[in-house]
Amino acid sequence: MINEKSELMYAISKRPEMAQFLPGAYSKVLEIGCNVGNFAPIVKSKPCEYWGVEPFEEAAKVAGTRMDKVLVGLYDNVANEVPDNYFDMVIANDIIEHLEQPWNFLQSIKKKMTINAFIVLSIPNVRYYLNLGELLIHKDWKYVNSGILDITHLRFFTKKSIIRLLNENGFEIEMMKGINPIKVYKRHLPKYWLAKIVFGADIEFIQFGVRARMK
Repeated sequence: MINEKSELMYAISKRPEMAQFLPGAYSKVLEIGCNVGNFAPIVKSKPCEYWGVEPFEEAAKVAGTRMDKVLVGLYDNVANEVPDNYFDMVIANDIIEHLEQPWNFLQSIKKKMTINAFIVLSIPNVRYYLNLGELLIHKDWKYVNSGILDITHLRFFTKKSIIRLLNENGFEIEMMKGINPIKVYKRHLPKYWLAKIVFGADIEFIQFGVRARMK
């Protein structure tokens, strides 16, 4: 039985907004943190061999019905089971922020990718409007069960630091866009637009979607 947390992830992990970041062609795909495989219908709209890595066994069992092969465990624990120089696309949606050393992950995952491969990621934006409000107005940084300050997040990123992380670890960004913009009530628009002028347009987005390839 899928527990409450897995049921929540089942509901939110379809990620149709990430379809735009997929490259035009791919044949061998690895998704890190695939959960129950809800992204599979989008990826498999093109014929491909599709692997997943998922730490929660109950979610991995469901993903196994949708993907060609699913390894159960954290990436670091199953990396030796992932073939080197094999995948032409790696997907890591909302994974980087959970890692103690994301640069080590990027260095490792490059070994699993072919020379012209892509990596597709979504990464939370710590400069998101509501998060800035909590920090600057309410002077708080309270961890919660989901969102930017999810209690399981170990690293926090801005648009600039995402670019730096990828560039310093041998990736060249092809496409980067803010995703999941804030919905602002009409009465709050003046305050929101003022904040956007002062702090920048990037505060509109909960996350950034990225497609990059190895340099």
